[in-house]
Amino acid sequence: MTHARSLAPIILALACAACARSTSSPSDVTTSRAPAADSITLALYHMDELGGTACNDAGPDRLNGTAGVDTRTDFGRFGSARAFTNSIESWIYVPASRELDSQHLTVEAWISPEQLSLFEDATIAGRWSEYANEQSWLFSIVGQQSPERLTQIQSPGFHRNLIAGATSGRLMFAFQPAAPVPRVVFFSATEIPLQRWTHVAVTHDGAVVRFFINGRLDAQFASLTSIRPSPAPLLIGNYFDTRKLSNFSGDLKAGDRVSHAPVYAFQGMMDELRISSQARSEFDPGR
Repeated sequence: MTHARSLAPIILALACAACARSTSSPSDVTTSRAPAADSITLALYHMDELGGTACNDAGPDRLNGTAGVDTRTDFGRFGSARAFTNSIESWIYVPASRELDSQHLTVEAWISPEQLSLFEDATIAGRWSEYANEQSWLFSIVGQQSPERLTQIQSPGFHRNLIAGATSGRLMFAFQPAAPVPRVVFFSATEIPLQRWTHVAVTHDGAVVRFFINGRLDAQFASLTSIRPSPAPLLIGNYFDTRKLSNFSGDLKAGDRVSHAPVYAFQGMMDELRISSQARSEFDPGR
């Protein structure tokens, strides 16, 4: 595995100067609107449902998802949003689809984390599992990494090597390159605030990985490789083996079949999650 710390990052100060010339700061934006599906949208989840477990995709391929029973709908950044809890039944599951495969990528969302995970990280979204052929990409927030003696439950340690030495509250983006080389991991320069709506985005254009926070460039790293496609489903707001999901009791559930506590559960609100097939350079975060 190769960490971003072992790669030479493009100097952030120069990047921010360039960004200031090309991207409006939040204080410059007077209007705000929800993201819309366009020609490079792979999937877009407005999360505007008024209840239930349906999570509809406004993108061209209608890659609709199912929410876990321990999520709920609530007031969001735009219309409704999905509230995620500290539960193994808190997630949005989108079945595997080749329409989600893309060598380049943008993942963006409005998030309002209630608190950080006590463990390695909390998943925003990912197509990643412990099966080697199902590792494509993972976007998350680094957790508190508390000693196990203080947490009373034990982490399975699936992401321990990914976040080793990272600062709590930073965004993490990991992906498996298409070339036969180790996976790579990058972190934002800025911590994400709690209990406040923040627009977060990560992009990869085959040469550079960039993090954006509230529409402004936060960090960027050289990465001359493309992202490997995989048969993994899309899982939003949690991380576990989705092969354990079952609808035996009516609702789709992980239940007792998942062998660990919800250590990777995102706790808080999420709205307007969009996945795109190209690296976007402009966002409309508003205020």
